[in-house]
Amino acid sequence: MSSYGNPRSSSRPWQAHVDMYRKLPVDLMEGSRRGSLLSYLSLMLMVVLLFWETRAFFQTTLVTDLALDISDDPKIRLNFNITMTDLRCDWAVIDVVSVLGTDQNVTAHVTKWNVDATGIRKGYRGRNRNQKDIVLFDEAVTESIEDLHANGEDAISLDETTLEIFKKEHDYVFVDFYASWCSHCKDLAPTWETLAEVMIDAGKSDNAQGTGKMHLEDYSEEDYRHAENVEMPVVIAKVDCVTQPKVCNLRENIRAYPTLRLFIDGKPWPGGSDYKGHRTVRDMVDWLAHMEEQHKSLLEQQGGEAEKARILHKAHEATRQRLGDDESEAVAWRTHQQNSMRRMYQEWKEAEHPGCQLSGHLLLDRAPGNFHILARSKHHDLAPHLTNVSHMVNSLSIGDPMAGMKVINGEAVVPDGVRDKISPMDGNVYTTMNLHESYHHYLKLITTKAPGLQVGRRDLKAYQIISSSQLAYYRNDMVPEAKFAYDLSPIRVSYRQSSRRWYDFCTSILALIGGMFTVVGLVESSIQATVSLSRRGGKSYGR
Repeated sequence: MSSYGNPRSSSRPWQAHVDMYRKLPVDLMEGSRRGSLLSYLSLMLMVVLLFWETRAFFQTTLVTDLALDISDDPKIRLNFNITMTDLRCDWAVIDVVSVLGTDQNVTAHVTKWNVDATGIRKGYRGRNRNQKDIVLFDEAVTESIEDLHANGEDAISLDETTLEIFKKEHDYVFVDFYASWCSHCKDLAPTWETLAEVMIDAGKSDNAQGTGKMHLEDYSEEDYRHAENVEMPVVIAKVDCVTQPKVCNLRENIRAYPTLRLFIDGKPWPGGSDYKGHRTVRDMVDWLAHMEEQHKSLLEQQGGEAEKARILHKAHEATRQRLGDDESEAVAWRTHQQNSMRRMYQEWKEAEHPGCQLSGHLLLDRAPGNFHILARSKHHDLAPHLTNVSHMVNSLSIGDPMAGMKVINGEAVVPDGVRDKISPMDGNVYTTMNLHESYHHYLKLITTKAPGLQVGRRDLKAYQIISSSQLAYYRNDMVPEAKFAYDLSPIRVSYRQSSRRWYDFCTSILALIGGMFTVVGLVESSIQATVSLSRRGGKSYGR
C-alpha cells in the first residue's frame, strides 16, 4: 500500500529536527587523491600529537610558590668546617653577633684540629673551650721594675746579635719576647726580673765559692728552694720586639706578647718551648726544672754520643776563640744572617705557620647578624700586623644537615640550580697577600621547602645561600677577622609537583581530533576552491 495518502507518514518526530550529523548519500560524495594524501597526513599528525599529550598527562611539573617566611623557630643552625691556614688553635675564637645580642668565644658544638702548613690535620685539639685562666704576674712581687733595677738589671736585654751568641754559648736560655706597648708585658716585667734574680742566686749557691741569696729581699725562701732544683744554669733574658722586629717577626715568628720561649742547645724544644702556665716565679722555676729533666732523659735515650758531640763542639768553639778566629767567624755569621734575612722575605717556612681547623655548628638568631673567626688571647696582646686570617671553607651550610644532603643527593624534588646554592662556598680558599686585611663574606639565606624533605612526620627546611665576598682593610691597631654576615630573606620559596586532571586530558584529546579534522578540511577546501577557480579561468581564456 502506498504511503502518500497517509498523513502520519509525512510527519516526523520533534527529536528528528535536531540532527547535527546529517549524512549525504555515498553516491553524492566524490573522492580525490589530494584528499587521500591530506587524510593520511592528518592521521599521522594526530598520532604524534596524541603520543605527546598522553606522555605529558603521565608526567608531573614543578611549580614554584612564593610566600612570606613565617617560622616559630627562634634559631637557625649553621654548619661549618673552616680551616684557618695561619692561625694557632690556642688563639682561634668564634664570636656571634646579631641585632639581638653578642656571644663571644662560642664553645658549644665546636671542635678544633691542629693543622700544619700543608693543610694536614696533625692532632685533635679537642672541643673548643674557654681559654684557661692563668695568673698573669706574681702578686708576691711587690716592688716596681724601677726598684728592682736599682741594684742592676739581671734579666739580660738581647738584640739580634747577642741572642745568637747566648744561644750558642749557653745550654738553657729563657727569653721574654715583649713589646713596650703591651699591657701584659708591663705587668710581667717585675716578675721576670725577680725570676732572673732568683735563678742567678740559685746558680751561685751551686758554686763552691758562691754564697748565693744576693737578692733575698726580692723573692721568698720558697722560691729560692724551688730554683735550687734547676741543676744547670739558665740564662733569663728579654728581647724588645719594638726595637728588634727582625728577631721577633722574621726569625722567631712571634705573634703575641709576651711570648716566653726556652732555647735548649740553641734551639726551641721540639715538644713545646713556649711557656703557657701561671706566670709566677715558682711556677716558671718548676717548669724549667721539668724541662731540664726532659732534656736529660732525651740525652740518656740517645746515649753518650750526643753528649760527647756537644762537649766537642763547645771545645772546638773555645779553641777557635783562643786562636783569634772568633772575629772572622762573626763576620761569616753576619753574612750568613744577612743572606738568611733576604730569603726570609721571600720564603715561606712551613714549620712557622701552623693552622687550625674549626668544625661544628652554631645556633644563630633568626635576625640579621654575623659570626667571625679571629685571634684573641686572655694572656697576650696580639700583634695586629702579624695576624693572618687567611682561610679555606671546607663546608658551610644552613639548617638541618639531613635536609641539605637530601637536596644535594637528589632525594628532594627541586630545580637543578637549587643544588648549587645549598653550599656554594665549599672548597673556596680566601688568602690575604698583605698586612691588615681580611675577607668578609655576605650570605643571603632563603628558606626552601620541597617534596622529599620529610623525615617521618617531620618536615625539614633547606636554605639556599646567595654569597658574595670582598676584601676588607683594617687600621694598623686593629686585629683582622674572617667575618661571615648573614641575613634571612623575608620570602620563602616552596616547590610542589603538579599533574594534569583526567578531564583536562580528555578535553585536549577531543580538541586535538576535532581541530585536526577541521583544519585539514579547511585546507582541502581552500585547495579545491583554488584549483576550481583556475580551471574556470582556463576555460574562459580558451573560448
